[in-house]
Amino acid sequence: MKYFCIGDEDTVTGFQLAGVEGRVVTTTEQAREAFLSVTAMPQVGIVIITERLAASIRQDVDKFLSKSNFPFIVEVPDRNGPAPGRKNMLNVVQQTVGVKL
Repeated sequence: MKYFCIGDEDTVTGFQLAGVEGRVVTTTEQAREAFLSVTAMPQVGIVIITERLAASIRQDVDKFLSKSNFPFIVEVPDRNGPAPGRKNMLNVVQQTVGVKL
């Protein structure tokens, strides 16, 4: 099972340094094409996509998630930080556990 990252140059480069294959995209159409291509690859188990790119192709992401649960889709912040209105992981853990870390 492989990981694959779709994002801006900095995000993809960071994941490539950790051994994760990736594709740099700069437009919504490139993001859509990459997402549809990567989710069709049977060897890819986890797709990492930046929050802003996922938001730009939200209909495609939601359509995929409604039909399939493999590969697993993970949305991560890009080099500009979390997208407005999205909780960061620390907030999610604090809210779930009920303990301020």
